[in-house]
Amino acid sequence: MHCPFCRHPDSRVVDSRASDDGSSIRRRRQCPDCGRRFTTVETATLMVIKRSGVTEPFSRSKVISGVRKACQGRPVTEDALAQLGQRVEECVRASGSAELSTHDVGLAILGPLKELDLVAYLRFASVYRAFDDLEDFEAAIAELRGERPLPTEDVAVLSTAP
Repeated sequence: MHCPFCRHPDSRVVDSRASDDGSSIRRRRQCPDCGRRFTTVETATLMVIKRSGVTEPFSRSKVISGVRKACQGRPVTEDALAQLGQRVEECVRASGSAELSTHDVGLAILGPLKELDLVAYLRFASVYRAFDDLEDFEAAIAELRGERPLPTEDVAVLSTAP
C-alpha cells in the first residue's frame, strides 16, 4: 500500500477492525518513511459472469431494478425491494465463491421473490426460465398451488363434502 502523502511503497498496519455489517475491514496504517497515518477500507469483490462471458461486479441495485420490473403494478414497497436485494446479496456472498453466473444470481432471487409476491415471482420466472408457451405457465402455477395451503373456507367446504 503506497503512502498517500510521500508515495513510499510500503506501510505498516497499526490497527484492523471489521465493519459493523462484516463486509469490509478498516485498517489504520502508518508509513515507515514519513511516519504519517492513514486509513484504508478493504472489501471483497463479488464478480458476476454474464451469458456473453463478460464479468462485472455484483450490483444490488441491478437486482432491485430487475425485480422492480416484475413487481410493477403490484403492492410491493421500496423497503420490501431493498430487503429482497439485501437477502439476495447475503445469499450469493454466503456461497463463498468470488465469481457467480447470472444463473446463480437468478436462482438466489427466485426464493425471496416467491415469498414477497407470487405474481411478481411468475413474471420474473417467465423471463428467467424462458417460458415458451402456456404450458410452462401452467406448470409453474401448479407448482405454486402444490406448495400453498388451501384457504380455510375451502378446507371447510372440502371436509363437509360427501
